Amino acid sequence: MRRFLRPGHDPVRERLKRDLFQFNKTVEHGFPHQPSALGYSPFLRLMAIGTRSGAVKLYGAPGVEFMGLHEENNTVMQIHFIPDQCQLVTLLDDNSLHLWSLRQHSGASELREEHRFTLKGPPGSPPSATQVTAVLAHSSRAVLYLGTESGSVFVVELPSFRVLEDRTITSEAVLQRVPEDSCNRRSCELVEALREHPKNPNQILIGYSRGLIVLWDLQNSRATHHFLGSQQLENLYWQRDGSKFISCHYDGSYTQWPVSSDNRQPDPLENLVPYGPFPCKAISKIYWQTTKNGLPYIIFQGGMPRASYGDRHSITVIHGSQQTAFDFTSRVIDFFIIFSSEPTAESDDPSAMVVLAEEELVVIDLQAAGWPAVPPPYLASLHCSAITCSHHVSNIPLKLWERIIGAGSKQNTRSSSMAWPIDGGTNVAPDPPQRDLLLTGHEDGTVRFWDASGVCLHLLYKLSTVRVFLTDADPNDNMNTLGEDEWPPLRKVGTFDPYSDDPRLGIQKIYLCKYSGYLAVAGTAGQVLVMELNDEDAEHVVDHAEADLLQDQEGYRWKGHEKLKTRDGPVRFEAGFQPFVLIQCQPPAVVTSLALHSEWKLVAFGTSHGFGLFDHQQKRLVFVKCTLHPSDQLALEGPLSRVKSLKKSLRQSFRRIRRSRVSSRKRRGVGGNASEVQEANAKFDQDTLQEMELAPVQRKIEARSAEDSFTGFVRTLYFADTFLRDSSRHCPSLWAGTNGGTVYAFCLRVPPAERRMDEAVRAEQAKEIQLMHRAPVVGILVLDGRGTPLPEPLEVAHDLSKSPDMQGSHQLLVVSEEQFKVFTLPKVSSKLKLKLTALEGCRVRKVTVANFGSCKSEDYSENDLAVLTNLGDIQIISLPFLKLQIRYPCIRKEDVSGIASCVFTKYGQGFYLISPSEFERFSLSTKWLVEPRCVVGVPEATSNNHLHNKPGTENAARRS
Repeated sequence: MRRFLRPGHDPVRERLKRDLFQFNKTVEHGFPHQPSALGYSPFLRLMAIGTRSGAVKLYGAPGVEFMGLHEENNTVMQIHFIPDQCQLVTLLDDNSLHLWSLRQHSGASELREEHRFTLKGPPGSPPSATQVTAVLAHSSRAVLYLGTESGSVFVVELPSFRVLEDRTITSEAVLQRVPEDSCNRRSCELVEALREHPKNPNQILIGYSRGLIVLWDLQNSRATHHFLGSQQLENLYWQRDGSKFISCHYDGSYTQWPVSSDNRQPDPLENLVPYGPFPCKAISKIYWQTTKNGLPYIIFQGGMPRASYGDRHSITVIHGSQQTAFDFTSRVIDFFIIFSSEPTAESDDPSAMVVLAEEELVVIDLQAAGWPAVPPPYLASLHCSAITCSHHVSNIPLKLWERIIGAGSKQNTRSSSMAWPIDGGTNVAPDPPQRDLLLTGHEDGTVRFWDASGVCLHLLYKLSTVRVFLTDADPNDNMNTLGEDEWPPLRKVGTFDPYSDDPRLGIQKIYLCKYSGYLAVAGTAGQVLVMELNDEDAEHVVDHAEADLLQDQEGYRWKGHEKLKTRDGPVRFEAGFQPFVLIQCQPPAVVTSLALHSEWKLVAFGTSHGFGLFDHQQKRLVFVKCTLHPSDQLALEGPLSRVKSLKKSLRQSFRRIRRSRVSSRKRRGVGGNASEVQEANAKFDQDTLQEMELAPVQRKIEARSAEDSFTGFVRTLYFADTFLRDSSRHCPSLWAGTNGGTVYAFCLRVPPAERRMDEAVRAEQAKEIQLMHRAPVVGILVLDGRGTPLPEPLEVAHDLSKSPDMQGSHQLLVVSEEQFKVFTLPKVSSKLKLKLTALEGCRVRKVTVANFGSCKSEDYSENDLAVLTNLGDIQIISLPFLKLQIRYPCIRKEDVSGIASCVFTKYGQGFYLISPSEFERFSLSTKWLVEPRCVVGVPEATSNNHLHNKPGTENAARRS
């Protein structure tokens, strides 16, 4: 039988691979990209968010998440929950309606699309006749009322979406039942709002955009009351007892109307312009909430004075003498109020306001003094400042975890202690097996620590590096302070702030040692900060050291940005990670690689000019190595002068073309073969134009980017205790790989602990390997005598890993963009290689060692390489024999930013950005799988809960 098997086909191994590897995209972390609609069910206590890409996401208690996607990928305009049901209806911008249901399957609930429907008018009617502008899900749960641009209200049966034509409320029928003087003054125009009477389900309010409002009797098909507003209508809201309702208008006013028992036309009780008398923006939505103490809450969106505050995105809350205009940094999509839905309750007693802005979700506690914000357990605004890098740390020790949480809790003293108010559904997923951290570096110089253990990505702690440097912004500035007499009483809320004081503050590399609590952070202007965790606030001087990476190099001049200026004297730091030393690279180029060895107390850093090693215990520079090639002038320009170099190259190319034409004319005048001259000129022009066309292409972030053209660019740094000089003695070593395919190896002499402060760490270059194909080196790894990757620093000391085999011969694995190559140590002779680009046509973008456990046997696990290519594929390659195990398509090859942002975990999971605000989480392992698993039961029906629901008001942007 063996001769009939395909070469390399091993049935036992194939079965084992099925037990080890499985690809799943599990959950999306962060804030939905460009949301467009909001809905809420007080009955289910679930919130729904729709996006411009056609996604619908439901959220309840932490861990309760559902996602659906419309096939059309159109913008979701409105979301409405069916009262007292596990169903909701979405309206898209193509005028289609979709019915979704939460149904249980295999012990968990799933969101499924049941039906879709598009309202069609009679033949020959204009599109506006059936363009839906308002939706009312009736408390009978049997019908939907659809208001349209033509002013008609159609009635649609649920769940079949059958139009009940005999129950249509046309604008003509409404006008016939309204006194003639009102008809002459107002045409109906489009239906702006539909609201069911809170006490009588047979009556609905119909609000038309021109200001006419009609209370319609559904049983008798007649208008019982009509109300005439003097301004364009924006929205309506019933008071709890049904005796009054509120209308809000385009001129920034709101009006309170009484509903009398007789049929006479009532006059308004109150008409106010809260921020008048000057022209104001429209109030697009309003709530009037009653309380036990008699003072109502009046909450409305917009209404600000146009001239001075027309660009503000605000929601005002008024309660007695207390008034605050919450000022959001991005456009408000919609909001709702959480209040008592018990039918026996006499008042609303609002508890929280939930606001969906374009870039974040903000929840305000309306019961606590000062109305503080409630920290959300999910829907984190990851992009509050643009993400510049990511770093994942698995299996955090409990002590470090508690200290990080403690530091974070001291930062959130102003937040509300209210329990999360959107708490529907039950999370039935198993508890996370370990504590994981995802660290994100940001453009404003901050590092955020996220709990990535489970489905909810929750912020634990925020670290800022700004205090070390002198910037235009004062870190003590408080944007939320209000003057006593300030009007309007604006107060900034939310965390989204896309503007950085200085782009040089941006974080580019992060390395955290989970055993020692040391953290290294490197930035855009060549700054490297080493920090340690302190549980208390402290004030101390940050030591400075300079690393001149252009030593002994003459004729080079840096044309990029300057280094950041540092503060003199002691600096006060909050509890948490506090910097104690700053290493400044010169030139101050972007730090491209970083490594930290907390046992040896060393930190290595690299830029496009070279790399260096720093002893952070003695606070002393050990050595620097310049990797700059004489032809690498581009590396000295910096990112801000690329445009200048492009213009210069174009200018030079045009000059060469002109010179060549002039010289050709001169040669023709002298004589010679004209055809030869023309041919030479044509070839020169073609070569020159090709050179011109290549310049911008080289700057694209594709297979050969501008970064790839820097041969001295340091791509990777790696510490290892291995055999470098001879096979009898091992020693600490530092390895560096460059963009030009060069690997440098340095022997390190680290004094023993008792003499660590007395003797200096010494380094000596031992090896230099030049790969023949000169492809960029993206990873370096040393395998011990058993073919196992060396453990992390301090991992063995904490009994979390076996001691490495130092008896057998070690091997060096060098991963370039084009191939994997294994060398023997210490001789560095080639032993094994796997060509990737030559065979697959792809290039390695990310590589890491991942541990894969069997889902069938607790005792079996193995280490493999997880590799992401420029085509967006993930390949798993075995160690130490470099055999391709399996390949999965993961990211679209056109999604360059998604590929660049990908980060693998130690146990076969990964994250990548699908939009500026969202991480997609995926798993390659059968054993480690983090995904939502939740159940939504049907509570007992209590009241007309749909009255809390309000359609999303405005559109927003695209699918991630």
